[in-house]
Amino acid sequence: MPAYSKLFARLAAPALLCTMLVACGPVSPDAPEEVPSLYGSDVVGGFDLVDSTGKQVSDTDFLGRYQVVYFGYAYCPDVCPFDIQRMVQGLNAFAAANPDLADDVQPIFITVDPERDTPEVIDEFTANFSDDLIGLTGSPEAIEAAAANYFASYSRLEPNERGDYLMSHTNFGYLVDREGKPMTLLPVDQSADAVAAELERWVR
Repeated sequence: MPAYSKLFARLAAPALLCTMLVACGPVSPDAPEEVPSLYGSDVVGGFDLVDSTGKQVSDTDFLGRYQVVYFGYAYCPDVCPFDIQRMVQGLNAFAAANPDLADDVQPIFITVDPERDTPEVIDEFTANFSDDLIGLTGSPEAIEAAAANYFASYSRLEPNERGDYLMSHTNFGYLVDREGKPMTLLPVDQSADAVAAELERWVR
C-alpha cells in the first residue's frame, strides 16, 4: 500500500544509518540520546472523532499523557482482535512493572469502518479487551483525516453475496508522546512482551 511503503521508506534510511554507526565501534558515553523513529517524519498524528458515548474527542484531550493508537475495525475476523489483545496485554505488563506510570498511557482504538462501527458497536468491541481502551468513530471524512495524519491506509473490499465485506488496512500500533507527537511504531503484531519492551524504552 502506498502509505505503508512511504512510511517505511522514510524510516529505513535513519535505521540503516544507526546500524552503520553502531557497527563502527562502541558508543561514546557522550553520544546523544536515541531519537524515536517517527520524530521528524511526516507522521504528525491528530484526530477529532466521537467516542462510544457520542462525545466529541480530540487528540488534544490527552495532552500530558502518552497515547497508544491502533486503527482497525470491530468486524475484523482475524487481525485486529489479536493485535489489540497483544497491545493491551503489553500495556498491562508495562503498568504492572511501572505502577507510577500506569495512568500515564491511554490506549485508543480508531475504526476504519465508520459505516458499521457505530458508537454502540465500538463500545461493545472495546469492552472485550479493557475498560481503559477508548474506542473512536466518526464521519468517513473525519476517519480519513485521522488515518492520513498517521499514514494509516485502509480500503473496503468487495462484498460477498450476502453483502458482508472486509476492510484491508495497515495494522500499526503508534506510541504518541505527552505533547501529542507520534514517537514510534509498536510491535502489536509480534507479542505482548515486545509491546511492553518498547513502552519501557520510551515512556518516562
